[in-house]
Amino acid sequence: MKALFLDRDGVINIDKNYVYKIEDFEFIDDIFKVCKYYQDKGYLIIVVTNQTGIGLNLYTLDDFLTVNDFMIKGFKDHGVVVDDVFYCPHNPNLNCECRKPKPKLFFIAKAKYNIDLNESIMIGDKITDAQAAHNAGIKEIYLINNDQEFDFDCNRIKSLLEVIK
Repeated sequence: MKALFLDRDGVINIDKNYVYKIEDFEFIDDIFKVCKYYQDKGYLIIVVTNQTGIGLNLYTLDDFLTVNDFMIKGFKDHGVVVDDVFYCPHNPNLNCECRKPKPKLFFIAKAKYNIDLNESIMIGDKITDAQAAHNAGIKEIYLINNDQEFDFDCNRIKSLLEVIK
């Protein structure tokens, strides 16, 4: 199996700092088209997201799960199946193992779905997304609207449609 891994805030939806209400969740243009393209090519669609707001007590796990269900339904309404969502709910000061840039969320997905990470793709918007994917062994990494410098190959894109080949 291979997967298209996606960060949530900034890739799937507009990042409005701690999106935890349905009324604040706004899908990014072309996310459905990109996911449908890769789903049709046999990729699993998997979301990997840090949800710092839970650990900071800005919103609850139930708030996140409600928005998550809304997001999954939005994909389904556009013909895309989100196979799974893996998230880190921890306060960033805890230095947990599941928070990106650490690769644990990718390894959990790999174990659950027998994913070949070398054949998988990651789309993120922050350097921690790219670092986590790189640390997991993913070679095809895209960062949307991010010009930060780092020491490994990464494709910089301005639009999600640039990911479709």
